[in-house]
Amino acid sequence: MMHNVSHVKLFFLSGLSETMNYRVALFSLTLLCYCFIVLVNVALIVTIILDKTMHEPMYILLCTFCMNGLYGTTGFYPKILWDLLSPVHVISYTGCLVQALAMYLFACSDLSILAVMAYDRYVAICRPLEYHSIMSKQRLLLLVCFSLLTPFCIVGTNIILTSRLKLCSPYIARLFCVNWVIVKLACFPADTIVNNIVAYITIIIFVCHGFFIVWSYVYVIKTCVNSLENRAKFMQTCVPHLTSLLIFLVTILFDIMHIRFGSSELPQALDNFIAIEYLVIPPIMNPLIYGFKLTKIRNRILCGITFKMKVLR
Repeated sequence: MMHNVSHVKLFFLSGLSETMNYRVALFSLTLLCYCFIVLVNVALIVTIILDKTMHEPMYILLCTFCMNGLYGTTGFYPKILWDLLSPVHVISYTGCLVQALAMYLFACSDLSILAVMAYDRYVAICRPLEYHSIMSKQRLLLLVCFSLLTPFCIVGTNIILTSRLKLCSPYIARLFCVNWVIVKLACFPADTIVNNIVAYITIIIFVCHGFFIVWSYVYVIKTCVNSLENRAKFMQTCVPHLTSLLIFLVTILFDIMHIRFGSSELPQALDNFIAIEYLVIPPIMNPLIYGFKLTKIRNRILCGITFKMKVLR
């Protein structure tokens, strides 16, 4: 019997079971949210690509950051929109692993890109005379590849290890697939030892990313204290980065704390919001923060809006 149950072909997602009476309202709200995320991120990406004066490391990294936001939300929103219109909420075994890969990759790549952005600001403010030689096109390309490929290799290893497990239940009590939930469905806990070791190594690697970001900004702040010019540069370019980092850390840590210590008696609606907040708040807030705070981007977007309004008249 155990052998037969272990070959799971479909997973049943139960995260929407108590909210289906409001599915029309939820579908409309979710679709609106997804469209807004796509709109603001694409607007920022297109603005940076089309304006040659923004083909600088800081803006290219910001463009990569927004692209990652689009990638992560695309791994979640189309599926949840489909589930809100469907009576049965299922996902194939392969689809579940792919979605788990997308969710973890989105979060890990966000932190990696923030680390590279912190390094860029450190060089720009603490070593301004060497900035163009250090942040050359080749170095920038290498850093962008690092921020995307390293998380892919690390998260991919976790997913490959999960794919070898024999599972004894097809039921996932969440809105979407995440790696740790799939691992908990393993028939034999002893089989998950390697998964847990690699998971802890992954956590250590990305905690080191966090320490690197803190280290970079400590030096930046020290440099800015005695210089009005550097202080202005810090307020203009570093504050959006720090705000993005704070939003990212709060949403991710809130989810992790809920996973580890949260009560199972929470209402499903609140449980769902905690689970998806890092797929809602950062992808919306990040492009808005950078769009309003960075003068070049703000002016370029406002000029575009003004021009379109004149054409429509």
